[in-house]
Amino acid sequence: MSRLLLLRHAKAGWGAPGVSDYDRGLTQSGQNDARKLGQRMRSSGLIPDLVLCSPARRAVETLEHLASTLFDQPPKTDMVRELYNSDAADYLQAVREAPAADTLLVVGHNPMMEDLAFELPSESDQQAFQAAGSGFPTCGLAVISFEGPLADLRRNGGRLETFLKPGR
Repeated sequence: MSRLLLLRHAKAGWGAPGVSDYDRGLTQSGQNDARKLGQRMRSSGLIPDLVLCSPARRAVETLEHLASTLFDQPPKTDMVRELYNSDAADYLQAVREAPAADTLLVVGHNPMMEDLAFELPSESDQQAFQAAGSGFPTCGLAVISFEGPLADLRRNGGRLETFLKPGR
């Protein structure tokens, strides 16, 4: 059994003159949401043993704030260029090519997170499905379990176990 944790970056500020989309940082509420989500993940036992993160500033900052409340000892983290400004197929490829992990956290962007949260599971916990059905908010987390290793990941091959939203 393996689990894939899909985390959309927390709330970021709007682009300012001279600041690229890539360099947009988190708002104060985004920082707070990420820390709260880390606490909720920890209390729920959702502790990844590997992290793949987009190198965009808002994704990196999300991971930093999440990690401050989630981990005693952070796991190996890989910054993956393909998780920024790509598509769901690139996300799938990054997960399949990642080192073996029982629980893998991917920190990235929409619409890829939402696409995967609906394409990967063939079944869902009813509450998780209802929560996910209203959209994938910033700092939202989808937890999808699979019978086999993540290297064999395929569409409609998993089960949406839970969907966490910031502040709830």
